[in-house]
Amino acid sequence: MTPRERARFARALRFALEAHGDQKRRGTRIPYVSHLVQVAGLVLEHGGDADQAIAGLLHDAIEDCEGVSEAGLRERFGPEVARIVQALSDVLDGDTPTRKSPWGVRKRRFIARLRREDERVRLVAGCDKLDNLRSLLADLHADGPATLERFRATPAQIRWYYEEVRRALGDGLPQRLSRELDLGVAELARFVPARTPPRRARRASAR
Repeated sequence: MTPRERARFARALRFALEAHGDQKRRGTRIPYVSHLVQVAGLVLEHGGDADQAIAGLLHDAIEDCEGVSEAGLRERFGPEVARIVQALSDVLDGDTPTRKSPWGVRKRRFIARLRREDERVRLVAGCDKLDNLRSLLADLHADGPATLERFRATPAQIRWYYEEVRRALGDGLPQRLSRELDLGVAELARFVPARTPPRRARRASAR
């Protein structure tokens, strides 16, 4: 990164820390910002540029933080960061961070949109899902299937979601990222019953 890019990245990290406040990863005491930093690191590790890394830090800000909008991110961090973050947000019109549309509706629409996104968006999305999978699988190995009880989505829904997201991401990701995602999805399947699409929408996140 150039000095200017490093300064933008530092501003984005401060923004993420403030916006996400004391949010924790679901069912844990782990600060949520740890996930954001991991995603940004994976983006850089897999060849992403400064805009993509900043989007990695901010990818959940519109979805989960009060008062954050695409327009606000565009003003602070530029149009490309705002575009990527908006593309990765699974909120629908009228949703708020505390009141969202049913889980199944949001996830199906996100997957459909992800299939149409460009490689820049899909790289950040792939890094996001990889970090989520790593965390979930580590907890499954440590604590067993009871780990899945902390999510409101059912185990079958969670498996369905990761399998469909992997399909939507396609073949345009860096080879190592693609391989690790494939291995993670396959490993998750060993913990979860056969995949069934979500019939009932539920208010939840599969993070």
